[in-house]
Amino acid sequence: MTFILAAEALFWVLLLGGLAARYLLRMRRLSTVALLLVPVLDVVLLAVIVLHLRAGGTADFSHGLGALYLGFTVGYGHSIIRWADARFAHRFAGGPPPEKGPTRGPARLRNEWTAWLRGLAACLIGAAVLTGLILLVGDPDRTAALNASYPPLAIFMFWNTVIAVWGSVEALRPARPPQPEEPTPDASR
Repeated sequence: MTFILAAEALFWVLLLGGLAARYLLRMRRLSTVALLLVPVLDVVLLAVIVLHLRAGGTADFSHGLGALYLGFTVGYGHSIIRWADARFAHRFAGGPPPEKGPTRGPARLRNEWTAWLRGLAACLIGAAVLTGLILLVGDPDRTAALNASYPPLAIFMFWNTVIAVWGSVEALRPARPPQPEEPTPDASR
């Protein structure tokens, strides 16, 4: 459990440290190395989980959490880094303000379903890692705790779908006509 929580914390340390190196310290190579270490961290986390289970360890909640974490960092990691990079560039390097997403039309619809697909990818990868761990160990008694990690994926996908459908309906609704401004009372009377 400790290593998995440390990996989650290290994800943010590498992300924020990489961006700080790029925009505050102007050390682009160090920044690149830190940001490239983010996916390496995922591989190390998976390796530690596999090694522990292959050495006869029994899976617990933390192993399932690690599998879910892997799915979500692969599914959302790139977009989180891009989102944070735009804000760091604007705040610390005089970059343009981050773009606001479209509120209506096909562009908003595309954004909604791209986000839904990211969530689907995160869940599929998390489920694949869980299943792979269960099959790798081959002992249902030692991997029983991993089965408890599937329901959160289903719950996440339910809400991910609700949000995507809601956003799609909003994207397709016609824009409201501008409301006429009410005259302000003259304060001099």
